[in-house]
Amino acid sequence: MTDILDELEWRDVLAQTTDIDALRKALSEGPITVYGGFDPTAPSLHVGNLATLLILTRFQRAGHRPIGLVGGATGLIGDPSGRSTERTLNTSEVVAEWVAKIRVQVEKFLSFDAGPTAATLVSNLDWTAQMSAIDFLRDVGKHFPVNRMLARESVSARLGGDGLSYTEFSYQILQANDYLELYRRQGCTLQLGGSDQWGNITAGVDLIRRVEGAHVHALTGKLITKSDGTKFGKTAGGAVWLDGSLTSPYAFYQYWLNADDRDVVRFLKVFTFRSREEIEALEKAVADRPFAREAQRTLAEDMTTLVHGEAELAAVVAASKALFGQGSLEELPAATLEAALAEVPKATVPALGAPYVDLLAESGLVESKSAARRAVKEGGAYLNNIKITDEAYVPTADDLLHGRFMVLRRGKKSIGGVEVG
Repeated sequence: MTDILDELEWRDVLAQTTDIDALRKALSEGPITVYGGFDPTAPSLHVGNLATLLILTRFQRAGHRPIGLVGGATGLIGDPSGRSTERTLNTSEVVAEWVAKIRVQVEKFLSFDAGPTAATLVSNLDWTAQMSAIDFLRDVGKHFPVNRMLARESVSARLGGDGLSYTEFSYQILQANDYLELYRRQGCTLQLGGSDQWGNITAGVDLIRRVEGAHVHALTGKLITKSDGTKFGKTAGGAVWLDGSLTSPYAFYQYWLNADDRDVVRFLKVFTFRSREEIEALEKAVADRPFAREAQRTLAEDMTTLVHGEAELAAVVAASKALFGQGSLEELPAATLEAALAEVPKATVPALGAPYVDLLAESGLVESKSAARRAVKEGGAYLNNIKITDEAYVPTADDLLHGRFMVLRRGKKSIGGVEVG
């Protein structure tokens, strides 16, 4: 078995552990059972959740048994960690729908093949729904000193502002009970999560010690940040989701391809399974040949394959090349082309009839019609990768891709689009 803690430290993802020496000893003695939880607060996980999910995957690859927990119960309550205001409670029907979607996503990253390291997927609603309020308060709640609960960062931070409801205040008890249930049911002795979950996770460690007299472990991964100060996993349109219907594979690929040189090596460590030698070689490439963006291409390709599969990677790479005149636009699937044009300046017109120069200006690729005419004169204006030399040219139905789209280009690198209808 590889030393998973050494790997996590080298990848710079390890934030906190309850007792790293005791955990290292437990890991060295044979396979342990470890779980990570994912609440259905949206219809999809995002790339921030992926950092935790990949730590769980690394534990399995290192010879340990993972449990993926989807919070069918805790998703009905809402975790106050990292929030300054109360969550909006979703209906049980919405939460159940999101649980089903997130289960599918978690399944993609774990192996369920028979054997000692085969993964398990559970919902905490399975045991929480069976408890009455009296049982919950008597059997679980009595083990939680209120003064200790109030001292937890996720709670104390809210008490200085608008406060929080008893519903959210109880979240840490529910999560702690999950750890207790998995300890009893499956011998789970390690819970992992993001560093903002530390208080909730250690509450479970304390509960198991109080109820069972057992010593179990906690581990958190670092919250990923970007060097420019912007929030990781966010774009102008919001979060970067793992669900391709919320963040298209093309947009997902472009997100990683556009990683800052200051961030790309760290992202390779956190989000890929590249070896130390491979990542160090890519780090050298960033220093020696930053213009080649070799590390970014590797990151984008690995991540898109990991989340969306090889077929989608091939489609988005083909689209990227075709947009810049290195492939056939006509051969791109309509959905891929639509996703690609959603990421560039685009004009939407009700019907054909406007001159090309008007469309070029309306798309935002140039600042005015006169600038559009100048681009045509200088030989730097393209429609579907065909150079436009006539300032008066009016696109026809023959210029439409899939009956709806046209790809505009100014020079070698500036791409835009037109959607008709």
